[in-house]
Amino acid sequence: MKRLISAAIMAAALAGPAAAQDKQVFYLLSHGGESDPFWIDWNAGVNNACELLQVTCNVSFSGGDSAVQKEAFNAAIASQPDGIATTSAQPGLWVEEVALAKSNGIPVVYFNTDDPDTGRDAYVGADLLEAGKIWANYLVDNGLVAAGDHVFLPVEVPGASYQQLETQGIASVFDPLGITYDVVDAGVDPAGVINKMGEYMIANDVDAVIALGDMVASSVQRVFDNVGVAPGSIPVVGWGNSNETAMAVRDGYVNAALWQYPSAQGFMPVALLKQAADGNPFGFNIITLALYDQTSVQPILDLYAQ
Repeated sequence: MKRLISAAIMAAALAGPAAAQDKQVFYLLSHGGESDPFWIDWNAGVNNACELLQVTCNVSFSGGDSAVQKEAFNAAIASQPDGIATTSAQPGLWVEEVALAKSNGIPVVYFNTDDPDTGRDAYVGADLLEAGKIWANYLVDNGLVAAGDHVFLPVEVPGASYQQLETQGIASVFDPLGITYDVVDAGVDPAGVINKMGEYMIANDVDAVIALGDMVASSVQRVFDNVGVAPGSIPVVGWGNSNETAMAVRDGYVNAALWQYPSAQGFMPVALLKQAADGNPFGFNIITLALYDQTSVQPILDLYAQ
């Protein structure tokens, strides 16, 4: 599927420059997987923006394969579009591509994962360093962890920029307090994620969980049920950009979760690129981040019920 998507972008590039088309054309390149809960909602936001703004959007998912995303990025530049939006799973991945795009007059917006050193024009998404601090401070401030406790940090892609930044934020709070933590590779296969998280829970003394990605967060309830952990007996915080995690918050499996407004992360890059393509100045960042718990989860549940 990833190669088919990339091939589609190549075909669009060979069809001719965007200027020859009736509508403005934007490319949106995600390092994520199209079946991930976050990216499903993100894609819906993109489609909504494209329809409302009457522009053409070419979307690709690379599923964590930077070579596929690089191919898509260069094909997008070759098509001379009106703008490109991209993620960066690692810092420094797209330095050459951003420079090439901008030398050709193509604005570049980052979303979800930022890399300001590339010289990109704007960013839409969460402050990932701040996210780690928010989770760690929530556990500490509410008396859920203390010196000597051990926190389980499952993640889908260890070493990715989002994991590194989130863990840096967590470390800034936990390290001075003597709270230990493990970043654990849970993988990206849904069934495998549940198994790996369950195995860690059984083999280790876990005082709290911080789910560093949406797939691991959305799996918490099934993991706890599988290994016999009662909801609320082990505090959990993490990402909350899925219906499954929102329900887990409602039902007491997850204490609090961060909402990234995934549909807005799809909508706003298109809006910014449209603003640039129309000749209007832009360059401001849009931070999408909010914490919710049982007292504030209902609007998110209502959104998923639509």
